[in-house]
Amino acid sequence: MSPTLHAARTTPRAAELVATLVTADAVSEGLAGIDAAALERAGFEGKRDQTHTWSSEGRLCLLVGVGDDAASVGPDALRRGAALAARASSVRRLAIETGPGIEVDADGRRALAEGAVLGDYRFTVYKTSSTRTRLARVDVVGASGKRAQADLERGVVVAEAQCLARDLVNEPGGVLTPPEFARRAARAARAAGVKVDVWTKADIEKAKLGGLLGVNRGSSQPPRLVELTYQPSGRARGRLALVGKGLTFDAGGLSIKTGQGMMTMKMDMGGAAAVVAAMTAIARLAPPVRVHAIVPLTDNMLGGDATRPGDVLRIRNGKTIEVLNTDAEGRLVLADGLSLASERRPDAIVDLATLTGACMVALGPRIAGLMGNDEAFVDQVKAAAEAAGERVWPLPLPDDYRKMIDSKVADMKNIGGPHGGALTAGLLLREFVRDGIAWAHLDIAGPAWSDDDEGEISAGGTGFGVRTLVALAERFGA
Repeated sequence: MSPTLHAARTTPRAAELVATLVTADAVSEGLAGIDAAALERAGFEGKRDQTHTWSSEGRLCLLVGVGDDAASVGPDALRRGAALAARASSVRRLAIETGPGIEVDADGRRALAEGAVLGDYRFTVYKTSSTRTRLARVDVVGASGKRAQADLERGVVVAEAQCLARDLVNEPGGVLTPPEFARRAARAARAAGVKVDVWTKADIEKAKLGGLLGVNRGSSQPPRLVELTYQPSGRARGRLALVGKGLTFDAGGLSIKTGQGMMTMKMDMGGAAAVVAAMTAIARLAPPVRVHAIVPLTDNMLGGDATRPGDVLRIRNGKTIEVLNTDAEGRLVLADGLSLASERRPDAIVDLATLTGACMVALGPRIAGLMGNDEAFVDQVKAAAEAAGERVWPLPLPDDYRKMIDSKVADMKNIGGPHGGALTAGLLLREFVRDGIAWAHLDIAGPAWSDDDEGEISAGGTGFGVRTLVALAERFGA
């Protein structure tokens, strides 16, 4: 359970810990009621991510550095600061206030709520005991009333969705099989008011989803496809489709990964988790946009009839792919998903996938690669990510690189050589989006997983992409 958030005009007496977000400028000028010498001895200067705790009149107090000066403190800094305060907390009731010069608007309040919920997150399902105290209530000091409360509650909705995605990613692959993922996704989506349709293997075979079936051939677990639809109560100002890669565990197939390479491969459904979770938040926030989601699910194993290198798969839209590396399987599953999404005739499609190590080589572990067939829509996705505080970077899809995935026996092959792997994967995906439909691809292989806590990011599954998709839906067609 996440903590409840309350807008408070003043700091409640019942707060067991009071966290104040401050800037380096404010600390250097002196903070009222705080011993400057004590801060100097502790080495606290108010720089980003610095914290200092002390006790005053029987209550714990915490300073959290959020930047150099008040002008540099926006929603991202507030989200991060609130997360640090929540993570440092060992009490059930926390108050968060902002120091001198820091102004908090509606976006800032929403970010504070997101940070508090995300910072309090822990995955403890398999812990036999946990001594950490979880927050029950967080009071955000400085504004009160219905409007401020509504801002906080919107932030909680988004953060709880991101925590749902984290929970799904953190589950072991042997527990969260495709049928189990489908059950959990359907339960969460229905609770949010989303229409749900779960496809069985027979449905998938009837629909001729050759990519999904090809990847699934080596598995003892049957595939699933989850279709989710959010329909606004009034007239929709646009139609958006989301597609999420759902590899519940990726052993690499016959092109088997190393033991080290498999270590975190329960997270290879991070795109699917983000899409499902975002749909729950979108339905609760109710933007006037129709949103349709396609989530194909399988694992990639080494059973006796696993797809062999050299096999050719026919995708839903009729195009064929020669499989030369069975560990480049996500694009095969997404090809079917994009084909289906295109058939629903949306105005635009976004897919999320933990797709390529090449993207991590290019952009590192904290930035997603962004590609697409429509510059204006790619810019719109980038703007949504920036507003949501998730880092993406545009990458090209050069037409002359298309020949790198030419096949002698099929329409294309599933790998393009040793260089530009993120781009050739994107070029393959583009083949399965119908002409006239704007499309963007987010390769989240890096930021979907973290080895450490950092700001609002949690160790393990991060839930990356949820906030971007929600922000995109809220802005789409406006």
